[in-house]
Amino acid sequence: MNYKNSRELTDEELLQRYKTDEDSNWIGILFDRYAILLLGLCMKYLKNEEDARDGVQQIFLKVLAEVNKHQVLFFRAWIYMVAKNYCLMQLRHKQQVRQEEVNENHLNSPAIPDEDKTKFIEKDILLENMQQALEQLNPEQRICVKLFYLQKVSYQDIAAKTGYTLLQVKSYIQNGKRNLKQLLSKHG
Repeated sequence: MNYKNSRELTDEELLQRYKTDEDSNWIGILFDRYAILLLGLCMKYLKNEEDARDGVQQIFLKVLAEVNKHQVLFFRAWIYMVAKNYCLMQLRHKQQVRQEEVNENHLNSPAIPDEDKTKFIEKDILLENMQQALEQLNPEQRICVKLFYLQKVSYQDIAAKTGYTLLQVKSYIQNGKRNLKQLLSKHG
């Protein structure tokens, strides 16, 4: 395999090569591009460098296991979502361990009120449902919604990137947002 020109390849091209020949070096190159971003994200949530470094390794393994199960249009947004979900799960797990320790010490007051824990879990479920709902949108809506909401790209830049007219971009975002609400209301 020739990896010399890999820097010139887009995320999507690297991902396609990985899916085509299952050579993990392609995904490794992709992962190297985002390792610093992921480490920063993990540090933000986990507040501990060792946990953050472990988290980046676990995210890499999760990406290897999950990437073929999903149609990933924008790798950066997808890996960010995977990393964020990983961190939230770690925080939830730590909270459960702390709760058990508190209960073992026979203290009556919980570490966090049940209503806060419920909100946290509901938010996590909502994020997962959102990812699934996004995948159910038609391709035009999905691309425009992800660019606008996840990558904060302007209408004009979306039009330039996709070749859609400004009117189409606005329409795809508006209809995509409405369809997401409908899909999410079915889950909730």
